[in-house]
Amino acid sequence: MFRLNKASNRIAKLKPVRFSDLGFGERTHLQEWIANEPEALGEELLIIQKEFAGFDDTKERLDLLALDKTGALVIIENKLDDSGRDVVWQCLKYASYCSGLTKAAIADIFQQYIDKHNLGGRADERICAFLEKEDFSEVILNPGNQQRLILVAAQFRKEVTSTILWLLKHGLRLQCFKATPFRCDDDVFLTLDQVIPLPEAEEFMIGVAAKEQEEQVVERGQATRHTLRTAFWHQTLEALEKAGVELYGNVSPSKDHWLNAGSGLSSVHYAMIFCHDFVGLQFVFNGAKERNKALFDHLHSRHSEIEKRFGAKLDWRRMDDNKASIIEYRQDFVGHNRAVWPEMIKWLVRWLPSMEKTFAPEIEGMRKIVRTRFGKGAPGASLAVGSED
Repeated sequence: MFRLNKASNRIAKLKPVRFSDLGFGERTHLQEWIANEPEALGEELLIIQKEFAGFDDTKERLDLLALDKTGALVIIENKLDDSGRDVVWQCLKYASYCSGLTKAAIADIFQQYIDKHNLGGRADERICAFLEKEDFSEVILNPGNQQRLILVAAQFRKEVTSTILWLLKHGLRLQCFKATPFRCDDDVFLTLDQVIPLPEAEEFMIGVAAKEQEEQVVERGQATRHTLRTAFWHQTLEALEKAGVELYGNVSPSKDHWLNAGSGLSSVHYAMIFCHDFVGLQFVFNGAKERNKALFDHLHSRHSEIEKRFGAKLDWRRMDDNKASIIEYRQDFVGHNRAVWPEMIKWLVRWLPSMEKTFAPEIEGMRKIVRTRFGKGAPGASLAVGSED
């Protein structure tokens, strides 16, 4: 790392220092830095526990437990100035301990972490949001023997790197990051450099039988849900056509739990939702975040008038932490019970025209807001009739 001097147009090399010389500790500092900024390790990770000790017949604790975007468990072990000679064996033990964790156990571990640190919310909902899944029943966590190991240390001993390289050749999913602190006057800097990359490896199967059975059940359930959804949307679209509702006239049935139709404004659409416990209608803002919130706020300022026009109270979900915003109306049903489908479809046929009649008159005003606040060239400024976005 170099310090740039603008006045002299020169760079000066900064010398690395030891964590111990700076008074930093492994748990109180390095662990907290990574827990609060996991993307420093080069990817999106969801930290689900710190100092995890939920292993049978042992008092050992792993530093950080996380999920990656595939749902795999990631064991993160942090060391300060020296990795130590036993760090690989330590991590392998943790991976073996974690290999048997089921989806329910992982959600419970995460919920304990949420409650302990007052993060708020439910573990299953946070996991769904992180993995971009609508329903927790569709989520697969800790699949097969895909547990990952990440080692973070200032220095890695030769015997450690030699063992790691050998394990990589045998398909273990492992990464090493070198953590180097630098001091410049009163400022302290940190670099986290991956020194041993994770190669692509073939999946190998030595998982726990109970967990593998769970995965098979989930996979079979997904196939069943896809078949159910396609059939439900087919019947729903037929009913809408028969009732003369044209909004979904050019839309085909889908295996997804949603079915979208364009509103006439880019990145704003209608959605019918079919889940195992409810059916719903949504007016969705799905463009740039600032634009979405501005359009949502514009409508929400007149929510009483809009709800009166619609004929029922709506659920206004601004969702400040997400890009999208949603206005929703829903009704509870046992959605995967085909005997209830006629009633569900009747509900959609009843309320979908009301949804369209409520928001269609708002499109021109929303378009003016886009042009005024975000420029004529902004996404959504032009008419996009029939777009499903």
